Amino acid sequence: MAEAGNGFGVTVVGGGLAGCEAALQLADRGHRVRLVEMRPVRGTPAHQTEGLGELVCTNSFKSEDPSNAHGQLKREMEALGSVLLRSARVAQVPAGAALAVDRHLFSQAMTQAVESHSGITVVREEVTAIPSGPAIVATGPLTSDALSEAIRTELGEEGLAFFDAIAPIVDRESLDESVVFAQGRWDQDADYLNCPFTKEEYDAFVAAVAGADVHSGGHDWDQVPYFEGCLPIEVMVSRGPETLRFGPMKPIGLTDPRTGERPWAVAQLRREDRAGQMWNLVGFQTRLRIGEQARVFRTIPGLENAEFLRWGSIHRNSYLNFPSRLSRHGSLRDRPEVIFAGQLTGVEGYTESAASGILAGINLDRVLGGEAPVVPPPTTMLGALYRYMAEADPTHFQPMNSNWGLVDPLPRRIRDKVKKREMLAQRAQTDFTAWMEGAGLAAPALQAP
Repeated sequence: MAEAGNGFGVTVVGGGLAGCEAALQLADRGHRVRLVEMRPVRGTPAHQTEGLGELVCTNSFKSEDPSNAHGQLKREMEALGSVLLRSARVAQVPAGAALAVDRHLFSQAMTQAVESHSGITVVREEVTAIPSGPAIVATGPLTSDALSEAIRTELGEEGLAFFDAIAPIVDRESLDESVVFAQGRWDQDADYLNCPFTKEEYDAFVAAVAGADVHSGGHDWDQVPYFEGCLPIEVMVSRGPETLRFGPMKPIGLTDPRTGERPWAVAQLRREDRAGQMWNLVGFQTRLRIGEQARVFRTIPGLENAEFLRWGSIHRNSYLNFPSRLSRHGSLRDRPEVIFAGQLTGVEGYTESAASGILAGINLDRVLGGEAPVVPPPTTMLGALYRYMAEADPTHFQPMNSNWGLVDPLPRRIRDKVKKREMLAQRAQTDFTAWMEGAGLAAPALQAP
């Protein structure tokens, strides 16, 4: 790593969670950091203040239980000195097992931590081009039009997406294998899993979708146009009861091995990871509320007891095609000293964004000090997130949140879910500590679960 006081000047673009984490990681390592935030010079449709680290959606950072994927990610962040977690402790409000905060106090704490650091200068202006020197770009899902266009020019037309249509993902082990079958259309392959419907089951499913509660979208910036190629299932249902059956649920070319006949309709699942632990519901992007998704999607044959690793959603978002355009540590491939962080990289969620900012700060320091960038192993939560982003299919790449389906599976199958998650968390703890030691990253030891 670069020595303290080395005189390197670096730019961090964006004063959100990832930008603040990155700036402090760099400043603590002796760099002079210029943190550029466009608010209040230019506002966004979602932000209400000019404070750093402002939370624009929920005030919860989710579970702190280490056997929960979000809890494990927090342990890894804590080990690396996360400012988000320090600020959250100051602003914490009661929320059971979840870490929730008073938004105003949290932003105050984040702003104070950044502005009081002698190595950081906060500049209020809009950045309209990718910086020419060492930089971390962490401008989030509401990146300005000018900077978005500059990024698109750099990465090409397919390098930046502005529309986020996400289908739910389920855990493979939670599917009913007596119902779900592997088969491709016309027996060309067996790459898809299929949930077969009878006519009665299909009619009941369509009725459940039609009667379900939908997010209305509380902000104008969340009112996105729908593309015909990725319509929400509830919009398709509104066009007629047969629309799904002639769209993403068409049964053409498939045979239910239980009956030897073509199903009336099918819900197909496509593999999300190399190990085959995570499968997404093809064409099931939706704005149904999470509780409604759980109720409605568990009426799909074979998914009655499904564990959902990610819920569906549709909203305005800007994110990069990480696997096709960036290096494994999130930099431009021809400029390792320009690293992207936060939701712009394709991570979904507050802590995921902040964690990517931490790693970006660490890696920019290493690049400037002549060392190779590092990424934790895929048995850890942060490492598994980065592996997903680097190795996902570029043609189907979508943002991802923390979940145990991302990490390497255990050597042997554990049917007890509680025990399985405890073992995954213990392995992640051990491997993350070993990775930090191997990378020469000085930080407090992780606490035992």
